[in-house]
Amino acid sequence: MNGIAIALGLASAGFFAVSSVLEQQAAKRERPTRTIDPRLLIRLLHRRLWLFGSTADAFGTVLQALALRFGALALVEPLLVSGLFMAIPLEAAIERRRPHRRDILVVLLGVIGLTGFLLAANPRGGVAEPKTWAWAAVGAAVGALVTICLLVAWRTQDATRGLMLGIATGLLYAMAAALVKTVIEKLPEQPGEIFTDWHVYALVLVGGTALTLNQNAFQGGPIAAPLTAIALLDPFGGVLIGVFAFEEKLSLEGPRLLLGLVAVAAMVIGIWMARRTRSR
Repeated sequence: MNGIAIALGLASAGFFAVSSVLEQQAAKRERPTRTIDPRLLIRLLHRRLWLFGSTADAFGTVLQALALRFGALALVEPLLVSGLFMAIPLEAAIERRRPHRRDILVVLLGVIGLTGFLLAANPRGGVAEPKTWAWAAVGAAVGALVTICLLVAWRTQDATRGLMLGIATGLLYAMAAALVKTVIEKLPEQPGEIFTDWHVYALVLVGGTALTLNQNAFQGGPIAAPLTAIALLDPFGGVLIGVFAFEEKLSLEGPRLLLGLVAVAAMVIGIWMARRTRSR
């Protein structure tokens, strides 16, 4: 089952990479908007490039949902970071330039850190449905962190604004993935009850907010800053939610704990460097 989940997760990452680049190219052609401005999405619906990107996004989401059906949240979500490898060179190819050395270093630090964390942690599956109090705690934590990011983004601009919005988007995507996992687990057994399940409506709210923030983040210059934050915070948040809410197991003891801490430090440095991305 893990092999199927890994294959589906990597395929999903490829579609998300294509989606991110196309949507960013379209969003940059719109005039800058305030944070969480839904009118940006309405204008983007009239751009063919953004529609192509959203189609790739839809395919990626379906593949992600299938991967979560076969594998643990803490396993599937980190695989999506591989899309970061594809997105930055793809953006450079579309803009007919070379990726800046600093951008490549940002990507390498983030991916090496996350890969090291996964190897050290060795995530394993847990429960299919978290307890209500666990959902409440996760929602409160994600909500508080997203609010802080939005307040900072409101007062900044360019790469820093993109980074803050990217962090908020990544956290919301992690929350959305957890909701998707719960919904997809119930779907084969209780298809008739799916529209009375609060998880579905929470998913629509969280996913819609994340999509809006994502497009706002892509307006602030090069793709490296927001996409690095999204690509790291989504899987890392997914691991934490998987452990806390879904009771998935990690093997962080002895030497593995040290490797895990070094890996987390590499990810933090990568995100901080993304704040000063130099691509043009």
